[in-house]
Amino acid sequence: MQYSRRSFLRVTAAAAAVTPFVARAAVSESLGASAGCTFRMAVITDELSQDFGEACEIASKHMGLGWVEMRSLWNKNVTNLDAKEVTEAQRILLKYRLQVTDLGSPLFKVEWPGAGKSSASNIGELDRGSFHNEFGASQQAELLDRSIALCRQFRTDRIRCFDFLKLEDQRPYRDAINATLRSTSEKCAKHGISLVMENEESCNTQTAAQAVEVLRAVPNANFLLNWDPANEAAVGGNPFPQGWNLLPKNRIGHVHCKDVVLKDGKFTWAPIGGGVMDWVGQFRALAAIGYHLGVSLETHWHGPGTKEESTQKSMEGLKSALRDANIACPNVLNS
Repeated sequence: MQYSRRSFLRVTAAAAAVTPFVARAAVSESLGASAGCTFRMAVITDELSQDFGEACEIASKHMGLGWVEMRSLWNKNVTNLDAKEVTEAQRILLKYRLQVTDLGSPLFKVEWPGAGKSSASNIGELDRGSFHNEFGASQQAELLDRSIALCRQFRTDRIRCFDFLKLEDQRPYRDAINATLRSTSEKCAKHGISLVMENEESCNTQTAAQAVEVLRAVPNANFLLNWDPANEAAVGGNPFPQGWNLLPKNRIGHVHCKDVVLKDGKFTWAPIGGGVMDWVGQFRALAAIGYHLGVSLETHWHGPGTKEESTQKSMEGLKSALRDANIACPNVLNS
């Protein structure tokens, strides 16, 4: 979908005009669902189903979750929802007493303008198809405006972003990329929103060591890391404990949870507990620093059967890791 500037802003204004009482009620009503849990345990809803109502019902009733991460729903990227769909999503969140950890936007998961075709362009195209990311490089400012408006509607204070598709040599462009992240963070700060950048195997920041450099270059207090250790493992790194030990712990704003198998120099996703990730150690380390923010199950692995069945199997592995790490989360562990 290609938006004109006028039509994009009209849709954004309509979404921002939706009465926020539904979302406020959802926050207050869902507190009981999260009581006693060390982390804000969540699932990315499209890993269960594109039917947002079905995904939220499974998350709440069958997984014991009080939180979800919104990325794509009803075969649309969350940032493409119209005002009517926003209202329906709010109603569903209220019905199942769910809060939103963050907006899983595709912000800056595009090629850096003027740098030529990225080596990860094919991955980026696949990603845009998988998660309904229809925003091109010229639409990133509009995408940010839309994301900020939706944060208000869904009562979340963070937007996930990336640092552009991987370049063979990012050095000539790195200062400009960092400047973009700084200015974007400044704009988000005016709205009380944190920008959480994910380390991603198809983007310029893949590992903890690279993330440290970006965090140093973008010191804004509301610029945080969406730590995805499996994404570092997918490029052959050692995310835990080696990568973890490098990270400034006060700059971790969200965590993605999945697993990966490496064979002959290539990676494939796996159910949690079926790959190389030490989630028991990682959960213990998160608890040790007093981390209490979002941990989203991002299955990615598709085994036999439906997406829901794959995600439920991965959820069983996640729950096993929580138990072994002695992490309190009674609603999830007893579901």
